[in-house]
Amino acid sequence: MIKTLSLAKRNAVLKRMAELVQQEESILISANEKDLNSFESADIAMIDRLKVDKDKVREMVSSLKKLAALADPLHVERFQFTHDNGLEISNKTAPFGTIMIIYESRPDVTIEAAGIAFKSGNKILLKGGKESLNSNLVLVNLWHKALESCDCSEDWITYLNYSRTETQQFLEKPAQKLDLIVPRGGERLIAFVKQHAQCPVIVSGRGNNFVYVSHEADLQMALDVIINAKTTKISACNAVDKVIISRDLPRKMEFLNHLVKTLKKYDVSILTDAKLAGLDGTSQMENESVWYEEFLDYKIVIGQVPDVDEAIQLINTYGGGHSAAIITKDEEEADTFMQSVDTAAVYHNASTRFTDGGQFGLGGELAISTDKLHQRGPIGLQHLVTNKWYVKGNGQVR
Repeated sequence: MIKTLSLAKRNAVLKRMAELVQQEESILISANEKDLNSFESADIAMIDRLKVDKDKVREMVSSLKKLAALADPLHVERFQFTHDNGLEISNKTAPFGTIMIIYESRPDVTIEAAGIAFKSGNKILLKGGKESLNSNLVLVNLWHKALESCDCSEDWITYLNYSRTETQQFLEKPAQKLDLIVPRGGERLIAFVKQHAQCPVIVSGRGNNFVYVSHEADLQMALDVIINAKTTKISACNAVDKVIISRDLPRKMEFLNHLVKTLKKYDVSILTDAKLAGLDGTSQMENESVWYEEFLDYKIVIGQVPDVDEAIQLINTYGGGHSAAIITKDEEEADTFMQSVDTAAVYHNASTRFTDGGQFGLGGELAISTDKLHQRGPIGLQHLVTNKWYVKGNGQVR
């Protein structure tokens, strides 16, 4: 195990990396164009995640600078106790050790997720997808330059250019100590990692997020929230896929027709449940399994329920455990919804698109976990730590 770098060293590497990414912007974008030109798929979500442009580079640089400015997540005292016999007992945060990040399509993971894991004092193993190889190799080369310029070993960040078979072999019999794995990608990747990993896995889960429009909703607010949550970034796991409305919504048909018309302007394909079948501009969904699907596409389902209790039941049955929102003027109804819905993030009168480490004030995120252990929702710098007990005595025995 490599001795943890000092906070000054870690911050220096992050700042130098920010400078290098900015300086080598054209080389990175050129490499990314090779990846985009070689990508043989019509998956618009994957293409969106794969693309690196000037705006994305600015986001990468900003993420690194913000990380460098954040407090050290290590050695933070969480608990302190003095035993009757004089033992001084405390619990402090500590690095995991070596973290492997397996991801698809997104070169920015090579910056943001690796940066968070590095600042948390961990060695990083990166296994990106073949579709983003050129982009990732440029970024890892910059990481190595940043480490070298700060007199740190390149071993802190390693890229594993493995095939699927080689990845499986590594997961089952790691060539080095592996303490944690974070898969970032679709359900097939997550299932593959969970099946073969021999160490803990943090699941960065799927979305399939819901918005419930209560009979007490502000209709213009509901429209604005749904359009924002569905159309601003369809490749995001915090985008909305399902809208359920109250049966007793005032001006219900007027609202639904307006919603459908507005969604159509963004080329969103609209499915309905049986209760809203026949709504102009929509098609009825073929079967109930559609409720389970995360679309990552210009596609949405609109359904109807009698009340908030059934809305909660529907979300808890079919949702991905990621995010859910209620639009209502009734504070008591909102409280019931937010306490009862089983998702990592719950919203009252706001878009699900805010479920993001940067938006939540974490300075970025390693992943958005739908697991309940050890951290749920966006995993930021302060969450990517384990802990250690420190016990100081003067000869006490039990």
